[in-house]
Amino acid sequence: MKDYDFIIVGSGIAGLYTALLARQQGEVLVLTKASIDECNTKYAQGGIAAAVGRGDSPELHYRDTIAAGAGLCDSEAVRILTQEAPDRITDLIKFGVPFDTLNGEIALAREAAHSVPRILHAGGDATGERIEVTLSNAVRRSGIKLLEHCLASDLLVKDGAVHGVRAFDSRYGVTEEFLGRCVILATGGAAQLFKYNTNPEIATGDGVALAYKAGAEIADMEFVQFHPTALRLPGVAPFLISEAVRGEGGILRNVENGAFMAEYCPQADLAPRDIVARSIVAEMRKTHADRVFLDITHLPPRTIPARFPQIYRFCLDHGLDITKTPVPVAPAAHYVMGGVKTNVWGETNIAGLFACGECACTGVHGANRLASNSLLEVLVFSKRILERAKGQRPSTSSGQRRGRPASVTPRSGEACELEEREPSGNVPPLSLSALQPLMWEKVGILRSREGLEEAAITLATWERSLGLPTGRPSYELNHMVLVGRLMAEAALLREESRGAHFRFDFSSPSPAWLKHIVFRKGASEG
Repeated sequence: MKDYDFIIVGSGIAGLYTALLARQQGEVLVLTKASIDECNTKYAQGGIAAAVGRGDSPELHYRDTIAAGAGLCDSEAVRILTQEAPDRITDLIKFGVPFDTLNGEIALAREAAHSVPRILHAGGDATGERIEVTLSNAVRRSGIKLLEHCLASDLLVKDGAVHGVRAFDSRYGVTEEFLGRCVILATGGAAQLFKYNTNPEIATGDGVALAYKAGAEIADMEFVQFHPTALRLPGVAPFLISEAVRGEGGILRNVENGAFMAEYCPQADLAPRDIVARSIVAEMRKTHADRVFLDITHLPPRTIPARFPQIYRFCLDHGLDITKTPVPVAPAAHYVMGGVKTNVWGETNIAGLFACGECACTGVHGANRLASNSLLEVLVFSKRILERAKGQRPSTSSGQRRGRPASVTPRSGEACELEEREPSGNVPPLSLSALQPLMWEKVGILRSREGLEEAAITLATWERSLGLPTGRPSYELNHMVLVGRLMAEAALLREESRGAHFRFDFSSPSPAWLKHIVFRKGASEG
């Protein structure tokens, strides 16, 4: 059996960028449960935030990020993110990512909660796709070992250190083991847990589930960002309508054509995502509607196809000309701020195990992600993982954290286990069609103790009933039940409203909750 230096699980921007850096240090294996081309990255319309323009600075970017995080950002991680951003943009340019330019300079756009224009795009709203294509082509040319349709089912851990991955090959129905000195989780998000979401079908929280089962710490899972503007058309899956549309002057209107955001927030249509999402829900309830409208018909007609080509084409394909007609929208699950807890070098509490991208919780997002910081987070912390891993080997001492100096220990938050719950006899059979509505209705944008407890009991009952997976759908469903439990239990524990987490029964933030909720399997054993 071949022993790799790096095993990378996932093939979005996190996995591909990390693989291209890792090949300079040793043998690399990339495992991806679908094809290399199917990932969240390609759906990222908003772009990448970086202080590269006139009048901007890393300090200003830092302040905006801290403000958006509602008191729970890790200040050291945010400082690193904003200071290293320009260099990571340079890396992408060297790889060949074709960022949009204006008069010979990189064009910069503004999005909600950013104080200045600092969002870089490639192909207008096709940023994620352009980056994904560029990096996947580079990986194919590099000779990096890539195994598609191989779903990681378990991390191989012994004496507190990871030494490989067990994976299910869905093409042949067989399980294989791969050995490696470093395992890097880059599996993306988990928004498929919710009935309405902007993510592809692969976003099932696999990395978080794998890490928790292996004994890694999982943090901040109650903070799920619901994008305020996803296309809402009968029979059409939610399609992201980029925040940049509002940044360009889009106006949210109710079904009576009234602009309403100024009634909810002084920043109106450029308010942070959590406020806009809750405001839309309130307005839909007030008007007894299942949607509002995003109006850009006042913009020059030629601007819209040029600036938002993907959105324009998608809507046009579904009979909607957005240069003439407002876009029907409603909130949808979009991004998970929490995940596998890491320090500022991407390390977890398991030696040799790293995490990056949406499946990681680096601390930069806090309780609410600042728009377009997610792709940047990938670049910055993937780079740091490889800097950390260079020349090092995992410790074989139980519980020891390899090469972790006191100055970069993880954020405060004592780990606890998921609560043991008695199974309920009134729970419907487990299926994806039962899980997604439960999560949307009980663990969604607006939460309460009663709803969260119902979700927690249902999920715990389902978890007890899980059998051995027999294929990719059952592996994914098992992972989703576990990740759903982590979300529901964390939301139930946090008795306040903060950032993307809003509870009717605790509708204000509390100073007592300026801390993180961390779960770890076996935490009660010490």
